[in-house]
This record gives sequence, C-alpha cells and structure tokens, in this order.
Amino acid sequence: VATGFPSGQTFRDIKLAETRAAVDAGADEIDMVIDRGAFLSGDYATVFEEIVEVKDACGAAHLKVILETGELETYDNVRRASILAMAAGADFIKTSTGKVVPAATLPVTLVMLEAIRDFERATGRQVGMKPAGGIRTAKEAIQYLVVLYETLGPRWMTPDWFRFGASSLLNDVLMQIQFQRSGRYQDPDDFTLD
Repeated sequence: VATGFPSGQTFRDIKLAETRAAVDAGADEIDMVIDRGAFLSGDYATVFEEIVEVKDACGAAHLKVILETGELETYDNVRRASILAMAAGADFIKTSTGKVVPAATLPVTLVMLEAIRDFERATGRQVGMKPAGGIRTAKEAIQYLVVLYETLGPRWMTPDWFRFGASSLLNDVLMQIQFQRSGRYQDPDDFTLD
C-alpha cells in the first residue's frame, strides 16, 4: 500500500516517492487509490497520468488500482474508472479500501468484471480483480465466485487473477471448515484447525 492510502489525497511526488520506497523495500505489489475528486470533476487525464506514473514507479511490482466505488456515484462511473485504470496499466482493479461504505457489492463487482472482460477482448491483456470490504461470509464469497466464473470464466479462478479483500471473511471460512469436519461450529474466537 502506498500513494497516500487510504484517501489517496496527497501530492503526486509524495505518491511516487512512497511507491519507489515500498518497491525498494521489497514490495512486489502496490495498492493505489485513484483521485476521486479529479475523476468526478471529469478530469480523467489527470487520473490516467497519475496511474501511468505510479505504474512506472512500480517497476516490476504489480499495481492494484483502488477505485473506491462507494464514492463514484454511478455504475457508468465505475465502468469508466475501471477501463481508465486498466488502460493506464493497472494489473488489478479493486473495488475499495474497505474504509468507505458501501465497499464491495455484487452489482459493482459485476460492472468491473464486465469491464475486465471487454478490456481483455479489445487488448488481449488479462487484468485481475479484487472486491474488497463488506464480504463477511463464505456464502457471500461463493456468490462473488459464481459471478466471476459466469462473467470471466475459469482462467480468473486463481489468486493470480481474483482475490478477496475481506479480513472477516477468513474467520467465517475457518468456521465453515470446522463445521464440515466436526458437524459443529467452533467458537468465533478460536480458529485453530489442528
């Protein structure tokens, strides 16, 4: 994570310096948040240029571009921001930081997945997706995986191309595994699977 996370509201030279410092320290992935103010005011060139510069500062590290979809107001804006981020070089697009409500939702995720599909068809470049924030249960995660599979197919069904950003999801997955093994749910504060 770099570039003034979670707001992304800092000077570009600071964002670039943070990115370079993280990569120099060994980071192999960088998360950046788009400038929603510039995007919502229609200054798409500024958003595009900033992503290009951060991607360049990443060197060999992968760039995940966070759209903060809860602030983008419309599905059309989510699609536009998705395409813009991918065209600027994003290796992954991500719904949100998890700090803004709403974070990941199925409709927004579908819009982003369709943008990824259309972008790959137009360019031949595969881009990853990360819905983040608000996905708390294994049952919810399965819904996202179904939408992913139906929209993009089996090539995206790996952590190289699709990931969840949902810390509380892990707890529920561990509880479901324990239930499958023992027939009972473990205490939510005990997640050892030994």
